[in-house]
Amino acid sequence: MSRTVLITGATGSVSSALLDALDGSALALRALVRDRSRAGALERRGVEVVVGDLGDPSTLPPAFKGVNDVWLLTAMDPRAPENSMNAVWAARQAGVERVVRLSAIGAAHDAPTRNGRLHALSDHELQASGLRWTILRPHAFMQNLLWQAGRIAHDGTFSLNMAQGRLGMIDLRDVADVAAHILRAEPERHHGKIYTPSGPETLSYAEAAEQLGQVLGRTIHYVAADAEDAHAGMVAGGIPHWLAGMFVEYGQALGSGFGDFTTTDVEDVVGRPPRRFADFARDHVAAFAA
Repeated sequence: MSRTVLITGATGSVSSALLDALDGSALALRALVRDRSRAGALERRGVEVVVGDLGDPSTLPPAFKGVNDVWLLTAMDPRAPENSMNAVWAARQAGVERVVRLSAIGAAHDAPTRNGRLHALSDHELQASGLRWTILRPHAFMQNLLWQAGRIAHDGTFSLNMAQGRLGMIDLRDVADVAAHILRAEPERHHGKIYTPSGPETLSYAEAAEQLGQVLGRTIHYVAADAEDAHAGMVAGGIPHWLAGMFVEYGQALGSGFGDFTTTDVEDVVGRPPRRFADFARDHVAAFAA
């Protein structure tokens, strides 16, 4: 009898990659969405779609009924701990066996970012829930650079407030592969584990720009911005004030050495090395091309 996995954040980039990684598995896949009109692609690939909102616990019981495992992803938001709490409570009430939760790099009560401290609250609640659990705290995503793809294509530059900090950034497809391997394994195998998936090397964004330029065949420049200019630029580009503040905090932390490390977690779980930044650049060359 196949296990049923509920995928939250199902239309987002990480959960979409997870669905790709689980394609062809014996698992029965169910996707939680707030808006069914956005779920056509999920239904076409044979995923069961249920409508619910992690911010409204009254909508969750039908979605969690009959579920064995939950992939729990909450958006970066001040209400993230509440949303995670609602999901964990619904999972307990429905008799879910295991929750695999996407947390944040360095999540802790003394993390240098508010987002890291919010995730620490949710991590702790899940650990004390009585459910089987695994927590992923991945490094910064290589795909974050796609937010500046238009500027890179237009004038060959991008700007972040990370100074010359080095970070072991990871391709989010590798995070999805780690999650997929955990969800395909028996619930006890990864119970109680906290993984911090990273890429295979640490890079500054100046070095990433050089590698991207080699793939594109033209010079790409990274411009280090200060926090004020970075925040203003994001808000001007339509990013909400609170979210822009989170990105600035991560920039300051990563620029000061917070992310200057790698782990072997991808290889330990998946059995292969993680993708390098050059692999990411080649796979996304169309997005950055002029």
